[in-house]
This record gives sequence, C-alpha cells and structure tokens, in this order.
Amino acid sequence: MKALRNYLNRIKPNFEPDGKLHAFRSVFDGFETFLYTPNSTSTSGVNIHDSLDSKRVMIIVVLALMPCLLFGMYNTGYQNWLAAGAASFPFWQIMAYGFLTVLPRIVVAYAVGLGIEFVVAQWRREEIQEGFLVTGILIPLICPIETPLWMLAVATAFSVIFVKEVFGGTGYNIFNVALVTRAVLFFGYPAQMSGDKVFVSTNSICGLGYDLPDAFSGATPLGQIASFSGGDLELLNLQGNVISSWDAFLGLIPGSFGETSTLAILIGAVILLATGIASWRIMLSVVAGGLLMGWIANVFATPTYPASFLSPADQLLFGGFAFAAVFMATDPVTAARTNAGKYFYGLLVGVMAIIIRTYNNGYPEGAMLAVLLANALAPLIDHCVVQLNVARRMRRLRQSAE
Repeated sequence: MKALRNYLNRIKPNFEPDGKLHAFRSVFDGFETFLYTPNSTSTSGVNIHDSLDSKRVMIIVVLALMPCLLFGMYNTGYQNWLAAGAASFPFWQIMAYGFLTVLPRIVVAYAVGLGIEFVVAQWRREEIQEGFLVTGILIPLICPIETPLWMLAVATAFSVIFVKEVFGGTGYNIFNVALVTRAVLFFGYPAQMSGDKVFVSTNSICGLGYDLPDAFSGATPLGQIASFSGGDLELLNLQGNVISSWDAFLGLIPGSFGETSTLAILIGAVILLATGIASWRIMLSVVAGGLLMGWIANVFATPTYPASFLSPADQLLFGGFAFAAVFMATDPVTAARTNAGKYFYGLLVGVMAIIIRTYNNGYPEGAMLAVLLANALAPLIDHCVVQLNVARRMRRLRQSAE
C-alpha cells in the first residue's frame, strides 16, 4: 500500500489546477479518497472530527446488502433449476449460474450511474460523491432478473439525472433514486416488469443452468394472489408444491432477487442497527404499520381482494416489504429526520404498502409506491413536528410568564 501511496503522490501534481490533467481533478480525487482517508482539515471554525464519514457509511450499507446479494445469486440459480424440474441442486453450480446472471446487471447499473456522476462532477468542478455506491447495488437487487440490460441502463440514467443531479447531487434528492429507477421501469415497460416469467432466469449460461420452455409459470406468491379467481387459495412454487411461511422466510421463492429472503434482510438490519447507520424507529414503525394494516385487512377479508386473506406475518414475508422496511424507508436523505416524524413516516410506509398490495388487484406489490409516497410527505411530516414543538414551548413560556 505504501508503493501505491507514493505513486499517487507522484502523479497528483498533474491533476492540480495548473497541471496538464487538471480537467480530471475530481476523478483523481474520487479514486484517491476512495482508497485513503483525506488528510485535509478545515481552516476556520470549531469542528468535531468523526471517523464515520460518508464513505464509511456507504461501505457499511453495501456490506449489509451482501447477504441479500449472495442469497439472491443462489436463489436465481435455484429457481432456474426448480423450473427445469431438476432432481438435484448442486450448490456451487447454482451459485456460479446466479453470479454470472446477476453480474451484468450490477456492472450496467454502476457503469451508467457512476459514469453520469463523474461527468457531472467534472462539469461542476466538484468532488465525486459516494451516494451511488449504495444505489448502484440497490437497483439490480430490486428489479426482476429478466429485466433487459438496456432498459436497466435507461432507467438508471433517467433517475440519476432527473431525481438526483438536477437537485444538486447526493444529499439533495427528494425521492429514493433506486426506487424511482424501479418505478420508471414498471410504468415505462410494464410488459417486461410484470407477469409470471420475468422473475425467473430462463437461459443457460456458460454451460450452467437450463434453457426453460415458454410454457412455464414463474409467478411470485403475490402475483399468484393477484390473479386468483376463486376456489382454495394455495401458493405454489415452480414444481407445484405449496410454499410455506418457512420457504418465504428463507427466500426460496420467485421475486426480485435481492428481496426474497427475509432472513438475509434481517442480517443486514442487524448490521445497520449495530453500527448506528439506520434508524430503528423507522424500521420498527414500518413493521408495526404493516402488521396493523395486515391484521385489519385479514379481519375484514373478502374474496374480492384475495390478498386480504394473508396473515399479517405473511404480508411481511412476501414481496419487497421487508427489504423496503430495512433498506429503502431508512434512507436518511429521503426519510423524515425528526424522531417523532420517523415514527409517523414509518407507520405511513407500512400501512400504505399493505393497502396498495391488498386493495389494488392490478398491482400486486405496494412497498415501492408506499416509500415514494412517504418520501414526498417526509418534509411536511418534519415541518409539522417542528411546529408542534415550537407551539408547545411557546405555551410553556407564556405560562411561566403569567
């Protein structure tokens, strides 16, 4: 590492204002600060230095996402083997298949998003921010595995430019960039983002996996519920076996490959909470809102809305609810920032997710829209909380003066 540090010190003058490569100063600065902690300090004022800077925060979130990513790779291969009617499931072959299937999507998301951020940083002559380190991995995790790469690139570019950069970059975006990417894909290309085949990888890769026929159903549990037309409601896997709550908890079901495993998501939640990165108030209130609305829907269940027959616990296990509660709703940029506001914000996300999922048969999942709606209301929630605190203190001041 000392040799690398010496090399960077040697070439650094080329990127200074008078250097021959000064136009790429922000690019060099981005790579240097990614490898080493900056040693620059402020020149005035009183400052408290904290070892937990934005780069470390982003890296910890990426580490928290690793269980979801690794399990998603396995489940991608497992669902392909399952749909092909395989009798054996070799672990390493399945992992290799999942890795080769998932890798291009991660590469495309990072290449497009980071490419735009590098260009914008150069244009503005600013430092390159670290926000896309997390966004770049979130985007493929929440999209169907069969999403065409060019669609992923277009949606990522749209979100980074119009949701993030036009507002000023990292820390200024109103909506969660990854969720907007998912929304652009869903509403712009609905045929490629829904149905019973987009959540299962259908092609063999490098001699691994199976080329699946057109005549197979890979509908997610929520997709099966949305298309339920009467009779006994049974959720089945790709081989026709009943999906248990344990299967849903482990994540051995079709779905966006990073969202299926509640167990992997809980491991990530422990990492985020232990490091103090994410708000436990938001996580707790999202779960409480989901359980409350799930219970209400179940008590008043009707065949018109088959999702209402799910138990409150199953509402949390299926779809992207758990992933949204841990990784999406807790985004510190777009979530509420006051402590009281975080409770209301999270409760709103949980309740809205179940309402959309249960009472809109044309849209089987509600977590994405619930978080985006709550993002829009987060500033208003914080404003109301602050005004209530101001009014309460003014009352105490008047009472003490009397």
